[in-house]
Amino acid sequence: MSWQTYVDEHLMCDIDGTGHHLTAAAIVGHDGSVWAQSSSFPQVKPDEMKGIMTDFDEPGHLAPTGLLLGGNKYMVIQGEPNAVIRGKKGSGGVTIRKTAQALLFGVYEEPVTPGQCNLVVERLGDYLSEQGL
Repeated sequence: MSWQTYVDEHLMCDIDGTGHHLTAAAIVGHDGSVWAQSSSFPQVKPDEMKGIMTDFDEPGHLAPTGLLLGGNKYMVIQGEPNAVIRGKKGSGGVTIRKTAQALLFGVYEEPVTPGQCNLVVERLGDYLSEQGL
Protein backbone atom coordinates (compact mmCIF):
# COMPACT_ATOMS: atom_id res chain seq x y z
CA MET A 1 0.00 0.00 0.00
CA SER A 2 1.35 3.43 -0.88
CA TRP A 3 1.77 6.19 1.70
CA GLN A 4 -0.78 8.26 -0.23
CA THR A 5 -3.33 5.46 0.24
CA TYR A 6 -2.78 5.61 4.01
CA VAL A 7 -3.51 9.35 3.93
CA ASP A 8 -6.51 9.10 1.58
CA GLU A 9 -8.18 5.99 3.03
CA HIS A 10 -7.17 6.04 6.70
CA LEU A 11 -6.48 9.64 7.74
CA MET A 12 -8.95 11.44 5.45
CA CYS A 13 -11.63 8.77 5.89
CA ASP A 14 -15.30 9.28 6.80
CA ILE A 15 -15.27 9.41 10.61
CA ASP A 16 -17.69 6.94 12.22
CA GLY A 17 -20.09 7.13 9.28
CA THR A 18 -20.84 10.80 10.07
CA GLY A 19 -19.75 12.13 6.69
CA HIS A 20 -17.16 14.28 8.49
CA HIS A 21 -13.46 14.21 7.64
CA LEU A 22 -10.23 15.70 8.90
CA THR A 23 -9.44 19.07 7.31
CA ALA A 24 -5.92 17.99 6.31
CA ALA A 25 -3.51 15.13 6.91
CA ALA A 26 0.03 14.05 6.08
CA ILE A 27 2.72 11.48 6.73
CA VAL A 28 6.12 13.14 7.06
CA GLY A 29 9.53 11.57 7.68
CA HIS A 30 11.48 12.57 10.79
CA ASP A 31 13.75 14.60 8.47
CA GLY A 32 10.80 16.71 7.29
CA SER A 33 10.37 15.03 3.91
CA VAL A 34 6.71 14.64 2.98
CA TRP A 35 5.83 11.02 2.19
CA ALA A 36 2.17 11.73 1.42
CA GLN A 37 -0.35 14.46 2.14
CA SER A 38 -3.86 15.66 1.47
CA SER A 39 -4.18 18.54 -0.98
CA SER A 40 -5.20 20.83 1.90
CA PHE A 41 -2.17 20.11 4.12
CA PRO A 42 -0.11 23.26 4.81
CA GLN A 43 3.51 23.64 3.74
CA VAL A 44 5.51 22.85 6.90
CA LYS A 45 8.62 24.99 7.33
CA PRO A 46 11.93 23.38 8.43
CA ASP A 47 12.00 25.35 11.71
CA GLU A 48 8.42 24.23 12.47
CA MET A 49 9.43 20.59 11.91
CA LYS A 50 12.51 21.08 14.10
CA GLY A 51 10.34 22.45 16.92
CA ILE A 52 7.95 19.51 16.68
CA MET A 53 10.79 16.94 16.71
CA THR A 54 12.40 18.73 19.69
CA ASP A 55 9.09 18.58 21.59
CA PHE A 56 8.95 14.81 21.12
CA ASP A 57 12.46 14.55 22.64
CA GLU A 58 11.87 17.27 25.27
CA PRO A 59 8.15 17.27 26.18
CA GLY A 60 6.98 20.78 27.01
CA HIS A 61 9.43 22.48 24.61
CA LEU A 62 6.59 23.97 22.53
CA ALA A 63 4.29 24.82 25.47
CA PRO A 64 5.58 28.39 26.01
CA THR A 65 5.61 29.40 22.32
CA GLY A 66 2.92 27.19 20.80
CA LEU A 67 3.13 24.73 17.95
CA LEU A 68 3.52 26.22 14.48
CA LEU A 69 2.28 24.29 11.46
CA GLY A 70 2.28 26.00 8.09
CA GLY A 71 2.36 29.36 9.87
CA ASN A 72 -0.72 28.51 11.97
CA LYS A 73 -0.15 28.67 15.72
CA TYR A 74 -1.71 26.02 17.97
CA MET A 75 -1.78 26.00 21.76
CA VAL A 76 -0.15 22.75 22.92
CA ILE A 77 -2.49 20.68 25.07
CA GLN A 78 -1.96 17.26 26.64
CA GLY A 79 -0.01 14.66 24.74
CA GLU A 80 2.07 11.59 25.42
CA PRO A 81 5.86 11.99 25.73
CA ASN A 82 7.70 10.77 22.61
CA ALA A 83 4.41 9.55 21.07
CA VAL A 84 1.71 12.22 20.60
CA ILE A 85 1.48 16.02 20.49
CA ARG A 86 -1.96 17.63 20.48
CA GLY A 87 -2.69 21.25 19.68
CA LYS A 88 -5.78 23.46 19.78
CA LYS A 89 -6.67 26.54 17.74
CA GLY A 90 -10.15 28.01 18.03
CA SER A 91 -12.72 25.33 17.20
CA GLY A 92 -10.09 23.10 15.59
CA GLY A 93 -6.73 21.59 16.27
CA VAL A 94 -4.03 19.13 15.33
CA THR A 95 -2.88 15.67 16.44
CA ILE A 96 0.65 14.51 15.63
CA ARG A 97 1.57 10.85 16.24
CA LYS A 98 5.22 9.81 16.10
CA THR A 99 6.24 6.37 14.85
CA ALA A 100 9.74 4.91 14.46
CA GLN A 101 10.21 6.54 11.04
CA ALA A 102 7.49 9.14 10.52
CA LEU A 103 5.05 11.67 11.93
CA LEU A 104 1.34 11.41 11.17
CA PHE A 105 -0.49 14.73 11.14
CA GLY A 106 -4.24 15.20 11.41
CA VAL A 107 -5.76 18.69 11.31
CA TYR A 108 -9.45 19.17 12.15
CA GLU A 109 -12.19 21.79 12.41
CA GLU A 110 -15.67 21.48 13.88
CA PRO A 111 -17.84 19.44 13.63
CA VAL A 112 -14.96 16.93 13.98
CA THR A 113 -14.06 16.67 17.67
CA PRO A 114 -10.57 16.44 19.20
CA GLY A 115 -11.33 12.88 20.30
CA GLN A 116 -12.31 11.82 16.78
CA CYS A 117 -9.12 13.30 15.32
CA ASN A 118 -7.01 11.65 18.03
CA LEU A 119 -8.63 8.28 17.33
CA VAL A 120 -8.10 8.46 13.54
CA VAL A 121 -4.45 9.58 13.75
CA GLU A 122 -3.38 7.48 16.73
CA ARG A 123 -5.04 4.29 15.48
CA LEU A 124 -3.06 4.46 12.21
CA GLY A 125 0.07 5.44 14.16
CA ASP A 126 -0.32 2.42 16.43
CA TYR A 127 -0.74 0.15 13.40
CA LEU A 128 2.34 1.53 11.63
CA SER A 129 4.36 1.28 14.85
CA GLU A 130 3.39 -2.39 15.17
CA GLN A 131 4.72 -2.86 11.61
CA GLY A 132 8.06 -1.32 12.64
CA LEU A 133 7.43 1.81 10.59
